[in-house]
Amino acid sequence: MPSERASAGGVQAPRRGGRIHYLYLAVVAAIFLGIITGFAFPDFAVGLEPIGEGFVNLIKMMISPIIFCTIVLGIGSVARAAQVGKVGFIALGYFLTMSTIALGIGLFVGNVLNPGEGMRISPADAAEAKAEAAEGATGTTDFLLSIIPETLVGAFTEDTVLPTLLVALLAGFALQKMGPAGEPIRRGIEQIQKLVFRILAMIMWAAPVGAFGAIAAVVGDTGWEALKSLAVIMLGFYATCVVFVFIVLAAVLWIGARVNLFSLLRYLGREFLLILSTSSSESALPRLIAKMEHLGVSRPVVGITVPTGYSFNLDGTAIYLTMATLFIATAQGSPLGLGEQISLLVFMIIASKGAAGVTGAGLATLAGGLQAHRPDLVDGVGFIVGIDRFMSEARALTNFAGNAVATVLIGSWTKEFDREQAERVFAGRDPFNEDTLIDDHASENEGAERPKELAGATTS
Repeated sequence: MPSERASAGGVQAPRRGGRIHYLYLAVVAAIFLGIITGFAFPDFAVGLEPIGEGFVNLIKMMISPIIFCTIVLGIGSVARAAQVGKVGFIALGYFLTMSTIALGIGLFVGNVLNPGEGMRISPADAAEAKAEAAEGATGTTDFLLSIIPETLVGAFTEDTVLPTLLVALLAGFALQKMGPAGEPIRRGIEQIQKLVFRILAMIMWAAPVGAFGAIAAVVGDTGWEALKSLAVIMLGFYATCVVFVFIVLAAVLWIGARVNLFSLLRYLGREFLLILSTSSSESALPRLIAKMEHLGVSRPVVGITVPTGYSFNLDGTAIYLTMATLFIATAQGSPLGLGEQISLLVFMIIASKGAAGVTGAGLATLAGGLQAHRPDLVDGVGFIVGIDRFMSEARALTNFAGNAVATVLIGSWTKEFDREQAERVFAGRDPFNEDTLIDDHASENEGAERPKELAGATTS
């Protein structure tokens, strides 16, 4: 049956998106206005922080139901359970490999720059660092147990996405086993998904207000003084993230999937703007799920890769942890040897999986890792506190880019990536529906035969 993606002439007319265009222009204007307000009226600007937090919390409120619906519908539409296991296995292997590469790059740049010389720590910052360490120190056993919610519905109230992921996997496999009898349930969940995305589209209209409050608060609180003394590690970290994204990820994406990174980043431009204004990659997670499906990656791959990547594919956080640790050790007068660097930072990468999804997780993981491995260095986390918010933006952007690349790669490797659809999207012939934030065409075409279609069929 001909796909509804194309019109009679083979090209779908672009959707009208004028209102959405003005919305994101308003976000850009709000960011600049927030910066000006932060410098001109710092005390007033700091009081605006709850506005930014409120907007991010509204987005986070929608993450669990979106992940649940996406995964249940994705797994429920796959005929063979082994296909889901294959996607998960490939995803975890890729995440481990890329985390190791990010770790190595961070170590190399940190040793070359050797930041931290001549720094001194204040008692107030030391006390704040110890508080972060107490929050961030969690054991592996506690992390694994935290994945299991106390109740079935309790998964939707947890701070991390992993309990929701577990419940959604169980529900998806159960729906798959029900066969035709589960079809009414699948259709019901599909309608719930449309409702959830419609609510998210409504929330997005508060983005300019949220961006203004978040940017104004951080500029008003930090100012320029804290940035001057810490410019080396900040700029070094930014440069390292740029190298990782535009060289490492670009090469991996082209070699592994023959997809141009710049086309993918341009397609996700509004999501990057949202992350930049909120310093949280979670604020764009629901939109990433919807956009990856629209790009042509199958629903099962998106449903498994994106939520798992937000906990296990933290490339930006890996770079941050390496450079921040070397910075702190040098500032404390206790530089680490290569063997000690590797053992400590591998420990932190593992610990960061439990902190994923927690506000300020990077700083908490850094402090918690030092507390568990090198307690004598914990006070040095106080050096980072003043600029952590600015570094968190680069972390979030890098993590988001890494997860977008991972989704396309894994879709390509499992032959569940519609290249012709991706070409149409990148060329602007099939724009993303900003009004509903959901790909109705993908939903209509999902079914037990979808993997076969994506493996060899074309869309006519």
